[in-house]
Amino acid sequence: MAETRVNIATVDPVWRRVCDEAEQAIHDEPLLGGLVHSSILHHKNLPAALAYRISLKLSSGEMSDQMLREISDEAYSSEPMLAEAARADLVAVYERDAACHRYLQPLLYFKGFQAVQSYRVGHWLWNQGRHDLAYFFQMRVSEEFGVDIHPAAKIGRGIMIDHAHSIVIGETAVVGDNVSMLHSVTLGGTGKEEEDRHPKIGDGVLIGAGAKVLGNIHVGCCSRIAAGSVVLHDVPPATTVAGVPAKIVGKAGCDQPSVTMNQLLPGKGDA
Repeated sequence: MAETRVNIATVDPVWRRVCDEAEQAIHDEPLLGGLVHSSILHHKNLPAALAYRISLKLSSGEMSDQMLREISDEAYSSEPMLAEAARADLVAVYERDAACHRYLQPLLYFKGFQAVQSYRVGHWLWNQGRHDLAYFFQMRVSEEFGVDIHPAAKIGRGIMIDHAHSIVIGETAVVGDNVSMLHSVTLGGTGKEEEDRHPKIGDGVLIGAGAKVLGNIHVGCCSRIAAGSVVLHDVPPATTVAGVPAKIVGKAGCDQPSVTMNQLLPGKGDA
């Protein structure tokens, strides 16, 4: 029985599709052969490819890619949930981002996906008590991708961050599963207090570009936060909020706003 479980575990349709797309990419554009081979086809599975990509992007004169590769390999080997979350994130980007046409794209080109996977390794380090190294990951992710996620923040799976410029997620923030957010989103605190001070985002929430969610407040599952809003109070589930400060303007409009990515405000009849 144990052998059967191991054999089933080696089947990864997401990775198989990535490799098939990599072969096609080289056929279509031979000049990318070196990049695609080193990033995808030279690796036996998705965790190995992610560890390589993270190490390559975050390396600097302060820490080599070889050392970062060893750290990332250790994280993926010790915590299988990291790879499971990465698969869910990859599928989420493909399904929700209209500019994503292949699974290969986020792995190679999308800084939102790459930043989240780098954060996940940093979060693993934080949970291991290796806080200084986790802070180093946070620093390099911010410098390289323009995404600043505290390694202590808790983020679920199936996350899509579109464009991913100027994303800030604070230390005590919690983000649920299947959340989508656009660029310049802040999940921040409201003062210098050191206790629980950041937002708690429920499953299936859609956060529009430039939205600021501040303080230890709760955003209910499957809600929408309109672009440019400043949210200072709890948001009920399945509602849409907009404005500065944000107010309820209607229902969420569908069961899964983070999947449909519909950011149009509801009409008066929907309120």
